[in-house]
Amino acid sequence: MSDANSKNRPRVVGILVMAVAGYLLGQILASMLDAIVVSATHLRGGMTALSGMSEPPWWSNVVGLSGLWVGFGAAIVLATRRGGLAPLAGAWRWRRFDIAYLGLGVALQLVVGAAYFPFHLKNMNKPVDHLFGAAHGAAFALLALMTVVGAPVVEEWLFRGVVLRALDAGLTPRAGRAGTALAVGLSALIFAAAHGEWLQLPGLFFLGVVLALVLLGTRRLLPSVLTHVGFNALTMGSLVLQRLHH
Repeated sequence: MSDANSKNRPRVVGILVMAVAGYLLGQILASMLDAIVVSATHLRGGMTALSGMSEPPWWSNVVGLSGLWVGFGAAIVLATRRGGLAPLAGAWRWRRFDIAYLGLGVALQLVVGAAYFPFHLKNMNKPVDHLFGAAHGAAFALLALMTVVGAPVVEEWLFRGVVLRALDAGLTPRAGRAGTALAVGLSALIFAAAHGEWLQLPGLFFLGVVLALVLLGTRRLLPSVLTHVGFNALTMGSLVLQRLHH
């Protein structure tokens, strides 16, 4: 084993630890922000009531996502500055046919929906109802923007830009294509599990695999972000149409 590889191993492990720590920090910050707003608004039943709501107030989802993303951002910064993960050159550079990745995201959403359709699973819309059930008007628009644009940017930066690249750096030099495949699979599994929606785990894993392949194929973050935007946008468009018909 070369000296370079020996030095790379703790760095990769450290980056993954930073990613997990950032995720946990985000969860803690989300809960703290929720508690602050609950106290300020004198919500009846407090945090206990809030945690039991199937459709919590819109502000709970806004501050929850904000807190989570702060944790993600901390992990991204630490991985780059302390973990030795080199910035991805040209990560956000726009290229002529990048708009096609939006279409890829829409197609992936259709494939996932078709795969789930024969099973007639209940509670598949639970995450959407939890996020948007109590949101209307400007609050709905804000959450829609956070879901369609904000979430893809932050999640791709962490799960593909940090987690996938760290795994790839640690596994591919040791095992070649098998290492790359393992990095793709592990990063997709981490991405899917982080959502905490077990019914949707297979679909999110599939999405994570494709997004990982997009990043590895282009060596840029923008294409995977656009693919993720297209995936989320179709769900959002369907929700808007449902509301217009009610």
